[in-house]
Amino acid sequence: MPKKFRVGVIFGGRSGEHDVSIRSANAIIEAIDHKKYDVVPLAITKEGNWLSPAHSTQLLAPALQKKLTRYQTASGPVALLGDPSRKGLIELDQQEGSKVAAKLDVVFPALHGPYGEDGTLQGLLEMADIPYVGCGVLASSCGMDKVTMKTLFVQAGLPICNYLWFRRSDWRRDKKKIVRRVISEIGLPCFVKPANLGSSVGVSRATDKDSLERAIDLAAEYDRKIIVEEEVVAREIECAILGNDEPQASLPGEYVIYDESARFLDYTEKYASTGNVSFVVPAPLSKTLTNRIRQMAIKAFQSVDGAGLARVDFFLTKDGGDLVINELNTMPGLTEVSGYPKMWQASGIPFPQLLEKLIEFALERHQEKSLTRINR
Repeated sequence: MPKKFRVGVIFGGRSGEHDVSIRSANAIIEAIDHKKYDVVPLAITKEGNWLSPAHSTQLLAPALQKKLTRYQTASGPVALLGDPSRKGLIELDQQEGSKVAAKLDVVFPALHGPYGEDGTLQGLLEMADIPYVGCGVLASSCGMDKVTMKTLFVQAGLPICNYLWFRRSDWRRDKKKIVRRVISEIGLPCFVKPANLGSSVGVSRATDKDSLERAIDLAAEYDRKIIVEEEVVAREIECAILGNDEPQASLPGEYVIYDESARFLDYTEKYASTGNVSFVVPAPLSKTLTNRIRQMAIKAFQSVDGAGLARVDFFLTKDGGDLVINELNTMPGLTEVSGYPKMWQASGIPFPQLLEKLIEFALERHQEKSLTRINR
């Protein structure tokens, strides 16, 4: 019988997207082939504490806890160390010293937002020499920072909407100056966002000076960099990317908003069953436009040196005239309502097979990187 691969699924984390990450982990562990993979759940609290597999399992759905019975026994604090000789989860014991609690063949970092999707965790895994799913340090950090991301899109010749950005310290120093600048350069209405977050956390639509100030105050709670974008009255199209050096693009999907009072997809609309929004895939587009979106999505992915997976979001003006890239997400939501797995399902790759491909791409990338000379 072939050896089962041991997959560490990391979830939770120090981020405003902590709860979404738990939902992604539940979906991954539910869909993964347990006959082929031995799953080790690894949760990180909102404070950044790493939980043992036993305690991590308790954060998952009851049905999944039964599948992971081998990790129900209590254990002490754990950590991943940047030491390639360990290649696994280390149990920390004050009495006996540290010891390897579980060797890991590959890690699936199902973390969204800072301290998980921004290159920090990827750097730790690189130092530990453990293969992992998704983009590397550079692509993850560039994909997390909307300002840097847009700069790379422009360099690649990709169309984007008008925007400006400033630091939280700039806002605190002179709020009136920032407000004047936004109104002059972007105009109202506009969207205000933390530069390094996703799932619409901290995002607001501003329609006047008062709501603009409130929006910036909110965004500043989540990040030291704030980005303001022009409002684009458009259809919201997404495209999923899969692969390493020769990535593939899925059929595009579209968020259809039935309640026009919901002017943008906030956190509630994305992850709660309000009935106001549905995700339609394939998106009702011409073949020519579909191919153009897929080509642009691949180009965006390559512009940040992506690997494994990403989701690229577009705005298509309702008269069908203009197509611009909004952003790229290097670890898109993988929940039961997320667009990424739905787009690949419609493109002929069901979720369990998709997870297997992501793991294969992680191992492929790790093998390719091992060919790089690191010593003189």
